[in-house]
Amino acid sequence: MGKLNCIIVDCKDADRASEFWSQALEGYKMDKQEWGITMKSESDPLIYFEVVPEGKTVKNRLHLNIQAADRPSEVRRLVALGATEIEEMSPGGGYVWTNMKDVEGNEFCVSQA
Repeated sequence: MGKLNCIIVDCKDADRASEFWSQALEGYKMDKQEWGITMKSESDPLIYFEVVPEGKTVKNRLHLNIQAADRPSEVRRLVALGATEIEEMSPGGGYVWTNMKDVEGNEFCVSQA
């Protein structure tokens, strides 16, 4: 059985993307590498920002979900860091999340913990 080791995020500006995510995610610290930036956490998978020549053109097939104790406050904090709020979703049953984009245009969402 395998274990998730690393999440790789393609980007044009690894410094900008990793700076955003290091502030967005609790417990991650940046470590600059030859080809990009690795963010390490003691218990969570590595996140690696790899510089690629092509830009993002379509919706992500995979996205990160941030759980927050206070979703509206977390959305405001992430917008202040440079994220863009796309839309609030509520399919019913009381579950609500907010779709967002990071500083490179990659989609992620914020849900209530």
